[in-house]
Amino acid sequence: MKPCPSSNMAVEASYCASWMAAVEANNARGWRTVPSECVRHVESYMIGGQYKSDVDAVVERVEAYLDGVVAADDGKDVWLLDVDDTCLSNLPYYREKHFGGDAFDSTAFRNWILRGDCPAIPAVLGLYEKLMGRGFQVFLVTGRDEEVLGSSTAANLAAQGFVGHQRLIMRSPRYRGQGAVAFKSAIRRQLVAEGFRIRGNVGDQWSDLFGDCIGDRTFKIPNPMYFVP
Repeated sequence: MKPCPSSNMAVEASYCASWMAAVEANNARGWRTVPSECVRHVESYMIGGQYKSDVDAVVERVEAYLDGVVAADDGKDVWLLDVDDTCLSNLPYYREKHFGGDAFDSTAFRNWILRGDCPAIPAVLGLYEKLMGRGFQVFLVTGRDEEVLGSSTAANLAAQGFVGHQRLIMRSPRYRGQGAVAFKSAIRRQLVAEGFRIRGNVGDQWSDLFGDCIGDRTFKIPNPMYFVP
């Protein structure tokens, strides 16, 4: 007997929920596209309210942690925030790419970034403002290419309210071709060598949070649309 359509849908939903759990737990690695049968599931997650709720929950955990952390007066206590899908959302772009179901198109994505239209993720913008208000230095660290995307990224961040940070650090030619873990580890080592204390680190990819000098505490923003090694 063939399963009825509703049974097929239930099996598919269960599989896709498990696939997303594997992504967020970093058990699924190296994947290039969202499985075709899960595109609708990811779409529903991203625009149906659950994604926003999950991001809000992550930020609540950060703020709870902050209640026990006080910035020293020497200006050396810092937080690191990733940019793509941590501070700024690429959801408008990925709506047109089947929420990660299409293969990554580097040219189309670069053109999207050059437009400077990425909206802020509201909960993270609120966290950013709270960190600044509590006396922490905030560094924005992104794998975006500095030569090509530097000016559009800086303008986009400023337009969305991310102003006053200590430094925007992007991928210079020196780091071109390196994976995210190697690049961000190198940047963090440099900051520690400058005497900064990394009190917290927030990103949407595990590669933002692995490697050297990750900080006292890391926080992962959910992102089932793409994987950055």
